[in-house]
Amino acid sequence: MTSINLPPPGAHGGDGPAIAAALGLDPQSVLDLSQNLNPFPPQFDELVSRHLDAIGHYPDARRAERMLAEVIGVDAERLILTNGGSEAIHIVATEIGGTVAREPEFGLHPRRPGVRGPIWRSNPHSPTGVLAGPRNRADVWDEAFFALATGAWSAGRPEMTVGSLTKTFACPGLRLGYVIAPEGFDPARLRQHQPHWSVSTLALAVLPDLLEHADLPGLAMQIAILRGELRRLFVDHGLTVRAGDAPWVLVSGTDLRTELAPYGIVVRDCTSFGMPGVFRVAVPNSEGLSRLAYALDQVG
Repeated sequence: MTSINLPPPGAHGGDGPAIAAALGLDPQSVLDLSQNLNPFPPQFDELVSRHLDAIGHYPDARRAERMLAEVIGVDAERLILTNGGSEAIHIVATEIGGTVAREPEFGLHPRRPGVRGPIWRSNPHSPTGVLAGPRNRADVWDEAFFALATGAWSAGRPEMTVGSLTKTFACPGLRLGYVIAPEGFDPARLRQHQPHWSVSTLALAVLPDLLEHADLPGLAMQIAILRGELRRLFVDHGLTVRAGDAPWVLVSGTDLRTELAPYGIVVRDCTSFGMPGVFRVAVPNSEGLSRLAYALDQVG
């Protein structure tokens, strides 16, 4: 296919709209595997339409926080709903600071080289996708992908935990995240860094429906099966693949972003992780996997 000038990769993936514009494609036609979301999302058009009247009211997160805390199995007073996982990270980092134990690590975690402080770690680790073992230690755990990797809401560790319902339910536009404060930690210390009405009324109204119909064990099982098929697909095309426990694989051996873009498929360039030449590819559903297989056959 004719080569094109691709826009530079974004710092956190989600490059589908930019590449669609460069290709002159409908963004809805692009298979964006640069963002790691549940490949089996709920039918949001139906869910959201039930709650459109919520738009006329100011948000009150208390009921939704109680419901989520009950589902996860923690005291409701310890849980704070946030405007996505990014706000959860922000309010915790603002209050207690911290740094990462080592690189690479998720880009939004605080970094203070040479300074002692709370240690942050993603679980499963981003970008490797490997789940933390019993000997791994951290002061703040980022469980954005834990549900998709394990089928459970949380590892239940006693330390501070941040999470992202955006990933679990594939709803980046609704912006839903949370913090679980440790026992004995006053959540008011975190809430003081959160603006009023942080989470939209529409997101709060939809959340109970999402929780009611969430089959995390079944979802994690489907993702694990498809991750194995995705790995085999790349191996069969002569590429080097690393697969952990998360809903993605790491691929090297060719410039995958450039080669797949003309077919309307977008993958994540891991240069921002300090891993040039490595590409993170989210697990697609079966239809997406077939589309990817066709594109790889064409690329050769």
